[in-house]
Amino acid sequence: MNPQIRRSVFSWKNLVAAFLCTLGIFSMAIVFTLHFRPLYYFDIDHLDIPATSGYSEEVIRRNYDELIDYNSISGPSRLTFSDFIMSEKGEIHFEEVKRIFLNIEYASFVLVPLTLLLTAWQIRKKNAPFFAVLSAFPTFLVVIVGSLVALNWDFCFVLFHKILFRNDYWIFDPACDPVITILPDAYFLHAAALILLCVLAASLFSLLLFRLLRRKISNSAK
Repeated sequence: MNPQIRRSVFSWKNLVAAFLCTLGIFSMAIVFTLHFRPLYYFDIDHLDIPATSGYSEEVIRRNYDELIDYNSISGPSRLTFSDFIMSEKGEIHFEEVKRIFLNIEYASFVLVPLTLLLTAWQIRKKNAPFFAVLSAFPTFLVVIVGSLVALNWDFCFVLFHKILFRNDYWIFDPACDPVITILPDAYFLHAAALILLCVLAASLFSLLLFRLLRRKISNSAK
């Protein structure tokens, strides 16, 4: 790596900008995954949810769609299922989940445009070191989180809920909240994998931009 580029990589401006962009990338990946319904539709067949839950595919899709609609900014203020009863604790848990998703979505309204603007500005400045940092930050997080998930998904799943929620309302009783029967743990694993893949794709794109800009800088120096 060019010595000038190496020194610039660790400038505070690049580090701060790359950190903000990393937040934007993660928020975008989470929002995309939340609304990417084909993933769940695929899992209906792949995980054989009708057989494990005892509900038809039509019922499963309808109630899943109602859950996702509820977690959207434009969704209803109260969750109701067409085919499932819901306990008070279950309703409280889904309200807590909705608040988390809405906070991420609102944050993405700021972070994603900021990420795009910073990226465009750094390309215009031909700031190759910025993209080296932007590639490294998300990749590091993907490797850490991905390794933990791969080693022990069940542990990560429980830890995730204990960190985000101050109660145990996320532990559902199928008799009181039958919706849990159509939401197998494996689906959440696939959703986590999709989030990490989206982040990794953005990281690889940043690496590509770094190499292209570095080549331009090298050619202009000759």
